[in-house]
Amino acid sequence: MANESSGHNKETGVPSRHDRFLGCLLGGAVGDALGAPIEFDSWSEIQGWFGAGGLRDYAAAYGRRGAITDDTQMTLFTAEGLIRARNRSAESGIADVDAVMHRAYERWLLTQVGDPEAVPWDPDFGPRSNSGWLVTQPFLQQRRAPGNTCLRALLNGYRLGTPTSPMNQSKGCGGVMRVAPVGLVCDADSFDLGCRFAALTHGHPSGWMAAGALAAIVEQVTRGVDLDVAAQNAAERCQGIAGGYEVAEALEAAVALSQTSRRPSTDDIESLGEGWVAEEALAISVYCALTAADFRDGVLNAVNHSGDSDSTGSITGNLLGTSLGVGAIDDGLLEPLEGRQVIEQIADDLYYAFVGGWEPDSERYPPW
Repeated sequence: MANESSGHNKETGVPSRHDRFLGCLLGGAVGDALGAPIEFDSWSEIQGWFGAGGLRDYAAAYGRRGAITDDTQMTLFTAEGLIRARNRSAESGIADVDAVMHRAYERWLLTQVGDPEAVPWDPDFGPRSNSGWLVTQPFLQQRRAPGNTCLRALLNGYRLGTPTSPMNQSKGCGGVMRVAPVGLVCDADSFDLGCRFAALTHGHPSGWMAAGALAAIVEQVTRGVDLDVAAQNAAERCQGIAGGYEVAEALEAAVALSQTSRRPSTDDIESLGEGWVAEEALAISVYCALTAADFRDGVLNAVNHSGDSDSTGSITGNLLGTSLGVGAIDDGLLEPLEGRQVIEQIADDLYYAFVGGWEPDSERYPPW
């Protein structure tokens, strides 16, 4: 593809593809950080802390304002895995993308357990992979309420879970909240790859199919398809697959609810679920993105409820950042954001690796 400059097209106001990459990853991190301090609080507790309107800006979590959680950590390792798979393919002419992504998630696991000997590296897949640039970043060496399913699946050994050979029957949101980068770089196979990457840890069809749907939605929005149309397309895709009815119904409910004339409310959000499971997290996020007056409005709506606030905030931020571009995220949300420079670097590297004609950097992103 031809190289594209950052920013909006001056005539149409449409964000460039590079702008969408930055918006997706930074927007997801912003939504994650807004939801972090209230992830485990009920709506009444949130109102007790912050007033009737709920949380309106960053609050302290993990010892600082703007702290990210495992949602952003795993999203960054998804982006890294995509780049390293590309480098492996460029070097050897072929790449087992699923195995490379599993290795990326093992590197995330290393940041959580701290001991390379505790990570069950696959001995048949190159050297132990506590390597590369991302895993060395100090702000990632933190446990930020990591999902138990992700931890257990990755600690279970180096067998790769797949949709047809599941690791478990979990449909928690830990699979869907990390796959937005897939939609930025893939075209026809974004749905399939999103499903496969989530199935590495989450075996229930809704657990991995919601991830495929998110990847497909991000891919279509990156190409300029309206979010509601992209969500409907993803629902139709799920309807045609065995076990896809929960994700399809959740997406259809989110789109239908967004078409009412009411301003979004916590009651409306909670009518879609709490977000602890994958299809509910996706539905809440799609609804909040579709009803957002602007980026800040959408991510604040997405975190102010009794459920999994950081995950719904993160996915909503991915969707709005992709749709509106990074320019829609105000400086007041970007400046305090933990790891901002690293997130921007990953977004740039992902863009230039897949779109901008960047030559492989095997020191920053070794090909395994």
